[in-house]
Amino acid sequence: MDTARIAELLEPFLRKSDGGREELSQAQLQELSDYLDLLLRWNAKTNLTSVREPEAMVTRHFGESLFLARNVSREETRSAIDLGSGAGFPGIPLKIYSPQVAVTLIESQNKKATFLNEVIRKLTLMNINVLSGRGEESNVTADLVTLRAVEKFEEAIAIATKLLNPGGRLALLIGGGQINTSKLLAGFAIKAIPVPESRERILVLADRNQG
Repeated sequence: MDTARIAELLEPFLRKSDGGREELSQAQLQELSDYLDLLLRWNAKTNLTSVREPEAMVTRHFGESLFLARNVSREETRSAIDLGSGAGFPGIPLKIYSPQVAVTLIESQNKKATFLNEVIRKLTLMNINVLSGRGEESNVTADLVTLRAVEKFEEAIAIATKLLNPGGRLALLIGGGQINTSKLLAGFAIKAIPVPESRERILVLADRNQG
């Protein structure tokens, strides 16, 4: 898919509150295009995502991930963990959007971990690593931990909080029906933001209270 079409599809996710929109660089759009090409090729042979149509991949996967990246971008975020990264969402678009952030992708399925390493190699992304294993077995921590479309949601939240640095933030791309996380996130300040182009998807930002 050409970069102009990708930019057009991503516009709702990059739109600012004042009506303007954030522009990705041509280099960033090319990285997204190359990533999409890899995803399409691999997905034809192995089931990385149930979304098959290229434009739907851009809006559902890339768009949601970049919407998250925009809303978590802040100077104090130097490291991020994408727990249960799957095909790399939102971790790889986050890295493309914020190249200064050190990103760790945690993925327990070998075929998906292999794909993630291939994307990193093809896009020559720096300071991003894949941990092929389970999050609860990791001793890595970060300022930001992301979750999207994970199984065993409550277990995943418990693991994510353990991977978080003091004063860190969780960013959860979930369905509206999963918003009842108050018991799981005691000690966090929570904000929910509707995801563009979706009736039920929300981005939950949970900031760990200090003190």
